[in-house]
Parts: sequence; C-alpha cells; structure tokens
Amino acid sequence: MALAHRVLTRRGTGLALLAVLPIGFLAVLFAWPVAAIVGRGFSGGGVATALAGGETWRLAAFTVAQAAASTLLAVLAGLPVAFLLARVRLPGVALVRTLVLIPFVLPTVVVGLAFRALWPDGGVVPIVLANAFFNVAVVARTVAGLWTHLDSRAEAAARALGASRSRAFREVTLPALAPAIGSAAAVVFLFCATSFGVVLILGGARFRTLETEIYLRTVDLLDLSGAAALSLVQLAAVVAALVAGAVARRRRETALRLRARAETARRPEGREWWVVAAGLGVVALTLTPIVALLVKSVSTPDGWSLDGYRALSGHGSSGTLAVSGWDAAIRSLRTATDATLLAMVIGVLASVLLVSLRRSPGRLARGAGEVMDAALMLPLGVSAVTVGFGYLVTLDALPGDLRTSPLLVPLAQALVIIPLVIRMVLPVLRSVDERLRQAASTLGASPARVWREIDVPLTVRAVVAAAGFGYVVALGEFGATSFLARPTSPTLPVAISSLISRPGELNNQLAYAACALLMLVTVAVVAAIDRLGTGTVGEF
Repeated sequence: MALAHRVLTRRGTGLALLAVLPIGFLAVLFAWPVAAIVGRGFSGGGVATALAGGETWRLAAFTVAQAAASTLLAVLAGLPVAFLLARVRLPGVALVRTLVLIPFVLPTVVVGLAFRALWPDGGVVPIVLANAFFNVAVVARTVAGLWTHLDSRAEAAARALGASRSRAFREVTLPALAPAIGSAAAVVFLFCATSFGVVLILGGARFRTLETEIYLRTVDLLDLSGAAALSLVQLAAVVAALVAGAVARRRRETALRLRARAETARRPEGREWWVVAAGLGVVALTLTPIVALLVKSVSTPDGWSLDGYRALSGHGSSGTLAVSGWDAAIRSLRTATDATLLAMVIGVLASVLLVSLRRSPGRLARGAGEVMDAALMLPLGVSAVTVGFGYLVTLDALPGDLRTSPLLVPLAQALVIIPLVIRMVLPVLRSVDERLRQAASTLGASPARVWREIDVPLTVRAVVAAAGFGYVVALGEFGATSFLARPTSPTLPVAISSLISRPGELNNQLAYAACALLMLVTVAVVAAIDRLGTGTVGEF
C-alpha cells in the first residue's frame, strides 16, 4: 500500500509539473485578455448600449447568415469530395487529397485577394463563396475519416431489399455519417462566423461582420467600449458553437469506435461516376481563385509583366510600406518559426498531459483531462481580433510592457496554433497500444524510456506534420497580427493589407505578387506534410 501510494503521489506530482506551462500560458495569454474584454464590455453600460442598438443586431444577423450560408455550401460541396477520398480507388486520388487541403491553409488575405481577382467589387456572394472555399477541406476530410470505416454491407442489404441507390444512401449511409457531418458543420460555422481577412477585403465598409466591426471600432474609431461590448456578443455565439462542435465531435469519435472495420476503396459503379465527377468538379473550382490570383500577379493594364515581383524589393507607391516586401517576407518567416517552436513545446506537453490524465485510474483525473482539453480548444474558436484587442488593454501590466516586445506577435500566433497541434498529436498518442507500454514497463523500462522508445517513434510523423501545419497557419495569421504588428515590422499578410488599402497600380501589383509568394510557400509546405501520410491534417 505504501509503495502504491508513493507511485501515485509521484505520478500526480509529475502531472502537476507537466501542466504548469500549458495552463500558465493559457491563463496569461488567453484567459486574462479575454476576461479583460468581457469586463470592459460590462463596464459603463457598454453591453446594454450595444444590445439596445439596432446596428449590433444587424451585424449579428449578417454574421450568422453569411456563416450559415457558407457552411451549407461547404457541406454540399464537401460530401462528394469525401466520397472520392473515402470510397474510390482511382489514379490521382492521393493528389486530390492534397489539392483539397490547400485552400484551408491559405492565409485569409490570399483567399480574399484571390476572390477579389474574380469579383473586383466584392459583395455578399464572394464572401460566402470564399468562406465555403476556405472550409471544403474540413468537411471532406472529416466526413471521409468516418466514411472510410463504414461497413458498406448495410447499404448493400438495403439495395438487395429493393431500395434504390439514392434511397439507400439517404436512409442508411447518410444517418451513419451524421455525426461527422455535424462535427464538420459546427467547425466550419465557427470559422466562417469569425472570418476576418476575407470579409475585410471583400466586404469593405458595405458588408461587415462582428469580427470586422470590432477591428474598425478599435483601429479607426477608437471606440474601445463599443468594441468590447461587440466582442462579448461574439464570444457568447462562439462558446455556443464550440459546445455544439464538442458534442458533435464526441458523437463522431464514438461512431468511429463502433465502426472499426475499414472498408476497402473500389472503382465506382454506375451513377457513382456522377458523384466522382462532382467531387473532381469541386476540386477544380477550388483551384480557380488560386489560378486567378497567379494570373493577376503578372497582369497589368499594359499586358503581362513581372513588375509586381520586382517591386518586392521596394516599399510600394509613395512609401506605402515602412520596409520592403522582402523584409516583410523575412519577418513573416522568422515570426512563424518562433511561434511554431513555442506552440510545439506547449502543444506536445499538453497532449502528453491529456493522454496521461485519460489513462489515470481516478475519475477526478479523467474529468480534469476533459475540462483541460475543452479549455485548450477555446483559442481555436474565440476571435483572434478579440484576443489581439485584449492584449492591448492588459499586457502593459506585465514587467517591461509586453505590448512593445517583438515576442508579442509570435505569442499571439502560438496561441492560435496550439489547439491545432493538440488536435493532430493527441489522437495519435491515444492510439498507441497501452499493452506495448505495459510490456516495456514490465521489462524494467522507466516511464521516460517508455516514452522515448515507444511513444516517440510512433508519434514522430504526427508531430512533424503538426509543426509544418502550424508553421503555415502562423505564416498567414492576420486577425491578431493586424492588431499587434508595428508599422516598422509588419508581417507579409499585414503588408499586403496595407498595400491594398492604398491607391496606386504598383501597390496593387505588389500586393498580388506578395500573395502569390505566400501561397507558393504554403502549398509547398502542405504538399510535404501530406506526403507524411499522417491522415490528420484537416480532420477536426
């Protein structure tokens, strides 16, 4: 008994030490700034004023409406792609898996400018299409993850009893896929409701969401109380979406456990070719804005030109940028590297901690793990603009005023990356067969050696993929960075935003060339990640 007590005490101490860094980071760089925004929203009657104003409800209605429309379109477009990835064995399907992921990891300013190349005047339609384009991969790869494990014999039995192919799909397959569809729809709605760069570029001053209004009130109008009140309204909606997403994700994980038999992909038959054609058509359509952006980057009123790329060594028309385009690109690479290193340390530690808590015999420890898992996911759904705004009103209280530190932008970007790292690493850690670990312990291996020789080799590919995925997300992060980056040290997305907000053909060409550069780097990293074959990228 004494030995067991010492072992449990030592284990509890180790878990507590492991939790210090992720919980401390989350408390100081997320909970505190968001709580400050909530408090500022309640102070001085800001919330009551915002709720009483018709403009707030118009903004909320437009935010929800465009997010709902984008989600519906993304689900409808993603289902045939999911069928293609899950059930079809044809040459080139592996390439489709990579191509469909590219839009999801593109920086939002790139997506916005890509659609502006097709719709120069912007508007509601391109906003909805751009948000749907951005999230087709979430639907396709989340649903495909469950569809791969569905036993097709149930649908075959329905067909044998006289049901048509479409009826068998509606009454057998579709209900079985409902948990994955619900999980994907909740995540897509969350992303669309907090979309910033896309709405800012395509909506301008005419079409605004809560996210862009918070930014405009803070930066242009200096209405901090009003912005805080709107942040509180948005936070309530985000928490509701997160709860719905967590419930749907749990149902999907349960469905996956109940359907452990993987179905082998096969060649399509009969009318299934129409579904394959639809899936390939969706993939082709998602590439159209990317091609349009590349064409725009070499187009001028006088014909084809590389002037925009040559202008990367300059500062734009009339010194729009305080630094050259190349300097902004180098700043982006350095900032993304710092953010990724920090996010990997915290994200992997948090994943190890969550797995350890789940394997603990005590109900209290497992419950703490569930709570911590949910808390670590909150930054994924809470507006990056709100978090950046929170930094401006809180971090001056820390020694040295962190608001002026060059580390502030990497810290904000790391906060965005950490939930993605956890979502990619945690499932792989959980899948490690506990019997292997127990056998190693029985043979005398210490816990550290068990992790080093069993867990690490089995999870290293997922960790590398998470690092690459986090890197491209940090590279294109725009919401919080637009608040925090100083004019003398902008990242490339912030520089692009500055260029398109100023008149001048050279600024326009330079912005599109910078977007093309950012996009090519992103595509190269994503292709390398997908070659690892972890199967986790884009699956939420």
